[in-house]
Amino acid sequence: QVQLVESGGGLVQAGGSLRLSCAASGLTFSRYCMGWFRQFSGKEREFVAYINPTGGSVYSGDSVKGGFTITRDNARNTVYLQMNSLKPEDTAVYYCAADSGPGGRYASSYDYWGQGTQVTVSS
Repeated sequence: QVQLVESGGGLVQAGGSLRLSCAASGLTFSRYCMGWFRQFSGKEREFVAYINPTGGSVYSGDSVKGGFTITRDNARNTVYLQMNSLKPEDTAVYYCAADSGPGGRYASSYDYWGQGTQVTVSS
C-alpha cells in the first residue's frame, strides 16, 4: 500500500521559512517523479514544484519561483519543499504527489497523493 505522509506545516509569520517533508512508503521511491501542489480554500490544486527521480531536473510554478526549493533524498524515501520569504498568500494546504510517469505540473498526471499539511502565514 502506497503512503505519502507530509509533515512540517504550521503557522509562521510573513517573511519566515518552513520546510515541508513528504515520506513515501510502499513504492520504489527512486523511480518516481515527485511534485508539490497547494490548494487554497475553495480552489483547485495549484502546481508548486516538481523533481525527477534522480533529482537532476527540477522546476517550480511561477508563483513560487525564487522562494521555494524542491529536493529529495532517495536513501530516505523523502521529498522536501523549502519555503522561504513566505507571504500570507502562500497560506494553503500543501500536498505531495508521486508519479511513475513523467510527472509535471498537472495534478491529473500523478498516481498517488498525501493527505496534505496546512501552512498558514500571518501578516
